[in-house]
Amino acid sequence: MISLIGISGSVRSGSYNLALLRAATLLMPPDSKLHIESIGGIPLYNGDDEAERGVPATVEHLKDQIAQADGLLLVTPEYNNSVPGVAKNAIDWLSRPPKDIPRVFRGKAVAIAGASPGGFGTILSQNAWLPVFRTLGAELWSGGRLLVSRAGSVIDATGEISDPATRDNLRKFMEGFVGYIQDRKR
Repeated sequence: MISLIGISGSVRSGSYNLALLRAATLLMPPDSKLHIESIGGIPLYNGDDEAERGVPATVEHLKDQIAQADGLLLVTPEYNNSVPGVAKNAIDWLSRPPKDIPRVFRGKAVAIAGASPGGFGTILSQNAWLPVFRTLGAELWSGGRLLVSRAGSVIDATGEISDPATRDNLRKFMEGFVGYIQDRKR
């Protein structure tokens, strides 16, 4: 059984990226599971707070979930041609203290996808994440890319993917990522 943790880079309840992540849980290949975790309760990183109070329990929980999983799926929006601050903040917290980086990220299979109301999907955000995960020692899956453009036309008001081609692309993306992890385990 391949176990993945998925996080949305947006904390908005009506997020296209959260909708894409939820849809991915339903399109997983056999013998695999995607569990969604939230970054919503993670405070802004402040080194003084970390020194005084340590790493918050919400962060420790997410670090443990990622460390135990076979892979991490980040479904990220694109803000101002780059990564969303709330998601970058979460990854910054997840790398604290630095001695935990190997346990959480080193060698971890990571896939990045995203949805945007604009015409370019989240290509700039996804590219901006690459050096972050490389720095943390993650193994980025480069076998596929999922860029959902004009998300408002393929994700309906209830958060369901209404476009069969987008659903099929998501299914193939998840099959590819799970296959990559399976090959690594052999």
